[in-house]
Amino acid sequence: MDNERNIDVTVNGRSHSANVPARRRLSEFIRDDLGLTGTHVGCEHGVCGTCTVQLDGETVRSCLMFAVQADGAEIMTVEGLADGGALHPIQEAFWQEHGLQCGFCTPGILMTVHEFLLENKGPLEEEIRHALSGNLCRCTGYQNIVKAVETADRLWER
Repeated sequence: MDNERNIDVTVNGRSHSANVPARRRLSEFIRDDLGLTGTHVGCEHGVCGTCTVQLDGETVRSCLMFAVQADGAEIMTVEGLADGGALHPIQEAFWQEHGLQCGFCTPGILMTVHEFLLENKGPLEEEIRHALSGNLCRCTGYQNIVKAVETADRLWER
């Protein structure tokens, strides 16, 4: 078909080749085509952060990108954080500190925190809150999320 393009991507360490409609969102490709439903879709305008994934090591809003824009890229979704059955230290910290309630925003927050902590060892509370400012959570007051990020910083040997 004329409006389809072939893309090759690596998602969570696995190679994928697919024909996708030129206007298919990356979030739709990840969820619907690859079956990785941990990437949530909220506002579909890039405001809430629930669809956050990492593209070549940087966080992006997957609802704002077309899948064809990711051709040749390496993508990590929330499913890529855990190592087999072992939780990533960030996930462990969120569990320990009760940093989630309904969990809808959690995947995007975890992906944001992953990039943030790779670049910031020993962040201050103000820096954590600034890093999380692009991720909306309706259930919490962010207090336990901030505590979880502080705990993750201590747990994660990077």
